[in-house]
Amino acid sequence: MEDKRYFVHPSSYIDDNVSVGDGTKIWYFCHVQSGASIGRNCSLGQNVNIGNGVKIGNGVRIQNNVSVYEGVELEDNVFCGPSVGFTNVKAPRAHFPAHGVYARTLIKQGASLCANCTIICGHTVGRSAMVAAGAVVTKDVKDYALMVGVPARQVGWVCECGRRLDETLACPCGRSYYLDGEYLKMY
Repeated sequence: MEDKRYFVHPSSYIDDNVSVGDGTKIWYFCHVQSGASIGRNCSLGQNVNIGNGVKIGNGVRIQNNVSVYEGVELEDNVFCGPSVGFTNVKAPRAHFPAHGVYARTLIKQGASLCANCTIICGHTVGRSAMVAAGAVVTKDVKDYALMVGVPARQVGWVCECGRRLDETLACPCGRSYYLDGEYLKMY
């Protein structure tokens, strides 16, 4: 019997040819498909599906009822709230299936995708960005951007710690930022 350094609930199914990092927990009714790679210290909530070949970094938290489809990559410390939606085909048709031709979607380190938001395929969500609950991302999202609405639009900036930044771009946590053109950078 193999000594696993990660937890998989008995109701979940892990296909062959899957890599799961130490300390990861895969809870009830999950399915991790062939070729997927999940990093260390991740948590997959109830009813999570990880598609073929999906790459998930370290420290990622995926809440209940999320399907991470082929073509999506989650870097380290990404948060996916309950029922986050990903797509991977730009013009889906049941009678003309894509079969392996999927648009790439990248969620960069530390980004938070709040409950019920949708990320349309082919876009990048920047480092430490926050997409509000129910928002629909239809274009690339800048690092540290706060996105709300349908379609999602930027309404401000957030710190790495998750707090919304005021006009001084200094956070009570001690981090400070500055604008370099239209992009936020940390001092």
